[in-house]
This record gives sequence, C-alpha cells and structure tokens, in this order.
Amino acid sequence: MNTAFKWRRPMLHVLALIAIACWTMIAGQTRAEAQEPPSIVGSSPLYGLTGATAWINSKPLTAKELKGKVVLVDFWTYSCINCLRSLPYIQAWANKYKDSGLVVIGVHTPEFDFEKQLPNVQKAVQKLGITYPVALDSNYKIWNAFHNEYWPAHYFIDAKGKVRFEHFGEGNYDQSEHWIQQLLQERSGKPMAGGDVSVHAQGVEAAADMNDVRSPETYIGYARADHFASPGGIKQDAEKSYTAPANPGLNEWGLAGQWVDQKQIAVLKSAGGKIVFHFHARDLHLVLGPTADGKPVRFRVTIDGHAPGENHGVDTDAQGNGVVKEHRLYQLVRQRGAVADHVFTIEFEDPGVQAFSFTFG
Repeated sequence: MNTAFKWRRPMLHVLALIAIACWTMIAGQTRAEAQEPPSIVGSSPLYGLTGATAWINSKPLTAKELKGKVVLVDFWTYSCINCLRSLPYIQAWANKYKDSGLVVIGVHTPEFDFEKQLPNVQKAVQKLGITYPVALDSNYKIWNAFHNEYWPAHYFIDAKGKVRFEHFGEGNYDQSEHWIQQLLQERSGKPMAGGDVSVHAQGVEAAADMNDVRSPETYIGYARADHFASPGGIKQDAEKSYTAPANPGLNEWGLAGQWVDQKQIAVLKSAGGKIVFHFHARDLHLVLGPTADGKPVRFRVTIDGHAPGENHGVDTDAQGNGVVKEHRLYQLVRQRGAVADHVFTIEFEDPGVQAFSFTFG
C-alpha cells in the first residue's frame, strides 16, 4: 500500500511539471503572437495569386513559395497615368533590394477590355522596361483577395505573409521605401543600409505638377461621362452627328462629327471627327486605340486653335501631328511654361479611332 502510494506520488509530480511546462510554452506562444503585428488585409491575401490568368517575366508564384520573402504587390494597369508615374520607383526598388529578400509583383488588373489581352500587356511591360514578375489579374481574383479599390495600390508584406503597410496613389515614395527597409531588417535581423533610390523619370512617367492640376480624369464612354457639353447630349450605343460646344467652360468637353458612344468608348464613324476639352493642367493625356481591325489612325492636335509648338506631348510633334497605332495612353500636351486654361482639340484624319478617357498631370 505504502509502496504503491510512493510510486504514484513522483509520477503525479512529473505529470504536473509537464502540464505546467506545456501551459508555459502555450502561454509564451500566445504572448509572442499577440506581440506580432497583425495583417491589415486578411490573413494571407497572397493566396489570391492562384487567380492570375497569366504571368510575365516569371513562372506562376504562390504564397507558399513567397514565405520568407518580403513582398511588394503593386496593383496597376498600363493605361493608368498614375500607375505609369509610379513605375520608375517600383522598378528601382526591385533592382535595389532583390538580393536582400524583396520580391516585387506587379498585379495587372485591367480597367478597359483591351487591357485584358496578354499580347497588349506583354508589349507594355517590354516598352516600360519592367523586369519583375507581372501577374495578369483579368478576372479580378487577386484584386478581390486584397479587397483592393485603387490604381495604383501598393501592399507591403512581411516574411510571414502578413500585409503590414499599404499605400494608394502616387507619392510618399520615401515612406514606402522605409517600409521596405523595415520589413527586410525584420526578416534578416540585421540593419539595412539607409538611403533612398534616386529616380529621374522622363516622358509620361515624369512626376505630375499636382499643385496646378484643376482638371479631373474624364471618361468618354457614356457609363461614366461627366461634363459633356455638345448640344443634345450623348446618344447611347447609336450613331449621331455631334457638334462641338462653342464656348465650353472649364472641364467641359464635347464631340464633333459622326460618333457612336458606348459604355467604355466612343468610336468615330467618319474622317474629320473631333474631341474638344477645356482643361487646366501641365499635361493632357488621352487613352486611344486604333480601328477595330488594327489600322492606324492619324490625328492633329491644336491648343486654342494653334499648333502646340514646344507644348506638344511625347506622342505629338510641334505641329500637333501623331498616329494612333495601339491601345494605350497618349501624352498629347506638356506645357513648358506657366500652366493656364486652354481649349484642346484633337481632329482625326481617319475613321475608326476608339477614344476612352482623359487624364491630366
């Protein structure tokens, strides 16, 4: 009896010690997890990468493969001027930190139907000099996994797959780079070298003069068309002969000639059609496409009725001449002097052009 009792007593003591040790370990893990910063977007939205319809510059990447890496996800689309002006920084970060554990993924989520086509995106990626992986998100699967609502949108993800920081739109590039450095330092446990990338963007990628932009993004398709000023308004999905507004107010615009205005685009039915816009900004851009069968469309731009001269954009010459050869954003005006109100006119010498939207900078 006594022997049995003596045998059980140390055994119970050992079991109690084990239980205490297990509880201490669990409690310690719970405290450690509580101290870890949470993901601000879902538990691991990188699993949404499985929804990509294609990949450029890379084989398909998965959340499992990216574990242990710091990931920057950039939601963009190649006709978005705000996205284009962010790209030089994204590429510079990809180059600078790739050997320190950073993986940059450009998630191309289209705004317009032509941006869903793989050859169009491949051509844009090559032209823009993008070397990091690009996932085509034509069905918005990745967009929805991140609960995203903006172009551009940047999500900074730590080595455990948690979204730690996010930024929407242009600017604040120094803060974004400091976030990258912080997450890389957490990953390696070693201090990261300071200093920010130096970017000197040119052409459409040059930073906007946001202090003097008074014109908003404006869509030509009737689904989101605002401030349309041609007499009689827009006739939806049917051909109509339009007349340009005689004296459009600031940010008013109109059509002239035979057009069919659809939800996303307006299509010119006969040569000589025009689009007029009264704007205030340094830069004026217009998203355009060639004819439905891919034929180029010649055009001529004027500012207040005159050739743009030194104020022409990268896609026009001093006389205002240019050609629409592919679906993309065209920079048609860049004012070299003081920014002021102007009436912009583009006249198309060939029928069939597809016009989508104006943006400014």
